[in-house]
Amino acid sequence: MDIFDSIVLGIIQGLTEFLPVSSSGHLELGKAILGDHSIPKESLMFTVVLHFATALSTMVIFRKDILLILKGVLKLEWNDDLQFVSKIALSMIPAIIVGLLFEKELEQLFNGNIMLVGFMLLITAVLLFFADKAKNTHKKVSFGNALIIGISQAIAMLPGISRSGATISTSVLLGNDKTRAARFSFLMVVPLIFGKIAKDLVSGDLTYESSNFISLSAGFIAAFVAGLFACTWMIALVKKSKLTYFAIYCAVVGIIAIIFAFLN
Repeated sequence: MDIFDSIVLGIIQGLTEFLPVSSSGHLELGKAILGDHSIPKESLMFTVVLHFATALSTMVIFRKDILLILKGVLKLEWNDDLQFVSKIALSMIPAIIVGLLFEKELEQLFNGNIMLVGFMLLITAVLLFFADKAKNTHKKVSFGNALIIGISQAIAMLPGISRSGATISTSVLLGNDKTRAARFSFLMVVPLIFGKIAKDLVSGDLTYESSNFISLSAGFIAAFVAGLFACTWMIALVKKSKLTYFAIYCAVVGIIAIIFAFLN
């Protein structure tokens, strides 16, 4: 993979990790368009690096929130901060179970399956459309909500289902405050990303070659910068109920992907 392709895919990952249009689906579409011929382990390494970049951009955007939460947790009291962390932990359980039990099956779906991506983008479009019509409230995410949102995050492991779109939409449709829904959605994925990276490192699934350093670095920087922009933008869009535009976008791209798959 050359530097140009790495930057393009990095920008795609950085933008689509936070915008509700499916980062995994767009990465598969991007690789198909760019003609990515990386061997599976090299492709996995690149994907992990891009996700690491977007996880860091999340931590930068929410650095004040994270510090306040950590201070609250260190008090060792059953306060709002410790409850929030407990809800995050609860929301991770469905994705961990699905990831551990169906890892191989999921990996097979990330092999240029453009038809699947297209149909899943259409499902994402429907979710976003209905979520945008929901009324805003001041309700906090409850423990029951956290588990349901976690289930939607597990389903979003399918390429083409937007993780942020699915989790934010689920949270909003459950009647939660839109700003809190976005905050919870972005923070809940950070532990999962770092956990997945740790698992791949321990299992030896990740391989690194020094010749790929420049490409990996270019992709990392592009994803990190794009992630900073997209995360900030997405928070503002959710507040203003602008998800319908992304619903239309997902529907159009989904239809194009299905047509592309039929023609090829």
